[in-house]
Amino acid sequence: MGHENTFYFGSSEVVRSVPVVVWGTGNMGRAAIRSVDAHPELELTAVVVSSPAKVGRDAGDLAGLERALGVAATTDVDAALATLGGGGAVAYMASGDIRPDDAAADAARCLRGGAVVVTPALYALYDHRSAPPELSGPLREAAKEGGSALFASGVDPGWGNDVLPVLVSALAGTVDEVRCQEIFDYSTYDQPDSVRLLVGMGQPMDYEPPMVSTGVPTMVWGGQVRMIARALGVELDEIRETLQRRALESDVTNPMGLFEAGTQGALRFEVQGIVDGVPRIVVEHVTRIGPDCAPDWPRPADGGAGAHRVVIEGRPRIEVSLEATDEGGNRAAGGNATAANRLVNAIPWLTRAEPGLYDGLDVPLAPASGRIGRSTA
Repeated sequence: MGHENTFYFGSSEVVRSVPVVVWGTGNMGRAAIRSVDAHPELELTAVVVSSPAKVGRDAGDLAGLERALGVAATTDVDAALATLGGGGAVAYMASGDIRPDDAAADAARCLRGGAVVVTPALYALYDHRSAPPELSGPLREAAKEGGSALFASGVDPGWGNDVLPVLVSALAGTVDEVRCQEIFDYSTYDQPDSVRLLVGMGQPMDYEPPMVSTGVPTMVWGGQVRMIARALGVELDEIRETLQRRALESDVTNPMGLFEAGTQGALRFEVQGIVDGVPRIVVEHVTRIGPDCAPDWPRPADGGAGAHRVVIEGRPRIEVSLEATDEGGNRAAGGNATAANRLVNAIPWLTRAEPGLYDGLDVPLAPASGRIGRSTA
């Protein structure tokens, strides 16, 4: 790891409670509230929402807990940040998919105020070393001004193709290829706009999904490929993209509505790190809107709705498949929870780190110390 510190076990100092604001209560925000509540070193002090209908609701209710947390949701950002007392942390869980500039401005505001920021919203910062200077520069300055730190990560991109494959590679003798796969049935993913408009499910086959427009996969996942290369000590010749799409053979109906036959039903792409002309580090996505589409493409090992898999081709060949469930057995919710937990669990380490920007190989893993038996389901 960047700091030669794979695991972080906390400090021998007297444990202090870090105040935390959770900003956003969607798929990631719900999980973040539960994560902060479960963490013995953190204290939830405020929750920021954008919907007036959520104002005044208790955070426990918004997070799907069966008890109140005594923190009422608010749209007043100033009041929420004031609860941090010029320090603490913000778990920024508002979406940045279609508002990246606003998300960056919000993060900078928090950093300048002295708060650590953890967020999945800023994809380009997952590998901050290769991020556009016009994005990373102002945030780095804001962190310096506030004496604070920022860590951007998720699942995929995120721990599924940075810390996990690097850890698994430590079990290999020789490595011919590192392949990170996300294999998901998106009918379980409750974000209709993203599924239909960004991913293109249910759109005509001549529609170009923004998520896989030329250059976009490299922008989002290329940093992860570069991070693995950095950890393995190899130089990349270039990064390439591949793309395949499949049409639905019959209508599919799920909680997001009707997806008609003939429209896009499955998507498969790769972001490949090329070494000496050969793809050696590959991030692959296999995405469906129903289990029957593209049956010949890879599926989760257990036949479920989703998994994250790392395959090390070499001696020995190593394959690790991880399936997570939450919110009633939902795989997408499980993935969201792992991403939120990785971020929230990093807060104590980040409060003690030097001001600046950090990535998934900089920030050590924090074991679930003090959380045995503290279920908040």
